Amino acid sequence: MGSASPGLELDNDENSALDTSSVNDNDLSKITNADAYELHHLPTQLSDRSRRASALNRSEISVGKRPPFVQTLSADESNFPTDTGRTPSQLSVNASTEERQPLTRQQKRNSLLQFLAFCFSTWLNGWNDGTLGPLLPRIQADYRLGFAIVSMIFIGNFTGYVTGAAWNVWLNDRYGLGKIVVVGAMCQLAAYAVLISSPPFALMVCAYVLIGFGISIQGAQANGFVGSLRQHMSLKLGMMHGAYGFGAFSSPFAATYFSSLANRKWAFHFIISAGLALINILILTYVFRFRRQEDILRDAGQEPNADTTSGAGGSTYKQIFKLKAMPLLIIWALIYIGVEVTLGGWIVTFIIRERHGGAKAGYISSGFFGGLTAGRICLIWLNERVGAKRIVFIYSLIAIGLELTIWFVPSIIGNAVAVSLIGVVLGPMFPLLVSHMTRILPHWLLTGCVGLVAGLGMAGSAALPFATGLLASKYGIGSLQPLMVSMMGCMVFVWALVPNSATRVD
Repeated sequence: MGSASPGLELDNDENSALDTSSVNDNDLSKITNADAYELHHLPTQLSDRSRRASALNRSEISVGKRPPFVQTLSADESNFPTDTGRTPSQLSVNASTEERQPLTRQQKRNSLLQFLAFCFSTWLNGWNDGTLGPLLPRIQADYRLGFAIVSMIFIGNFTGYVTGAAWNVWLNDRYGLGKIVVVGAMCQLAAYAVLISSPPFALMVCAYVLIGFGISIQGAQANGFVGSLRQHMSLKLGMMHGAYGFGAFSSPFAATYFSSLANRKWAFHFIISAGLALINILILTYVFRFRRQEDILRDAGQEPNADTTSGAGGSTYKQIFKLKAMPLLIIWALIYIGVEVTLGGWIVTFIIRERHGGAKAGYISSGFFGGLTAGRICLIWLNERVGAKRIVFIYSLIAIGLELTIWFVPSIIGNAVAVSLIGVVLGPMFPLLVSHMTRILPHWLLTGCVGLVAGLGMAGSAALPFATGLLASKYGIGSLQPLMVSMMGCMVFVWALVPNSATRVD
């Protein structure tokens, strides 16, 4: 036994009781289960303890075995939010949920159905975006419109996209995912029903407002939902956006056929679109049953984050716009989606006017969206190996180089190949953006942020094609390529400003 100060004897008997009145918690934390302890007198000249009633006058201290340390939290402490926005009690609940046994067969089935439902919805959105390219020259000819006026279709789309993006967060908080995706799909169906009759051009523009609104809501909810998944999120994002590319790849085949029919029978293409929209409504209703995202996730075996409501107080909109990365992400998405849809929409007109291509030029649009699909699915392994931030720079520079070949090489075959390859490198970029957002944004705001970026980004699919139409009316459709090169350069610049580490609400 170690030496002790004179006048003090230490009893380390295992059965002796612990006198907690004379030894506080800090003292206990320093006591170990060693066989010897050493205690020293506190110098009397440094303390007035001996003059107070609570002075330690005992000459012996009995210390028992150190009890096991158990940390407990008071009721207030257990409800105090941590820096993640969740309380300790919520963290423990989620932790226990994560450690549960593997998913049941029913949960796996629910998860698969939910993912496939959003894949079909996204596929239909791609079908819609791939339709306009082959039909645009016929619409322009039948209605006898110039580039600037026919571009009002894109303004209608733009209005719908912006409206949907602006209302998406509020609608989601008020009504939930299951209800608003069905409303968006119904808007799409109503618009196609109007377009079947090849209505007056003003009514056609109004129909595209409804299409833009419906697609904006569905796209925002799909991206927000898949982006919130904890298992295989990056893979599923790539596959879902691959479904968009496949839809945009498929529709030009049908649209090119209908565009060759006389007497405005090109509008019969929208009979197919309306039938697909009706199927979409039935699928979304059956799978999601008008429920909120939290309930849908539970059916798939994922306990939703308790912090999805708020992490810093205040409304969801205020918290989202306090994030410094959000403006950059929105601008980048707007330019990217604008470039994607502008190329798919105007490249057919460019090939016909500038390269003297025939009616079959509509299939070049399919080549572009086919490349988009291939890039989103086949390059997943490369994206994961290189990293989102770096690989987007590489893809952007390759796309600029290919765009320059279309600009300066007057070859239909060469241009068609270059357009397809541009689709390959542009394809993975938006899934990479969403994946990067899951790394740098607070998880309790992720669904709202992804929805807002996707919704406002889709506005680019209307704004940039409209700007192309205005330029084409003054300088010719050849102005498409310089515009695309400059926009891709802006993408590189904005992406360089996007933070690479997590941001927080101020």
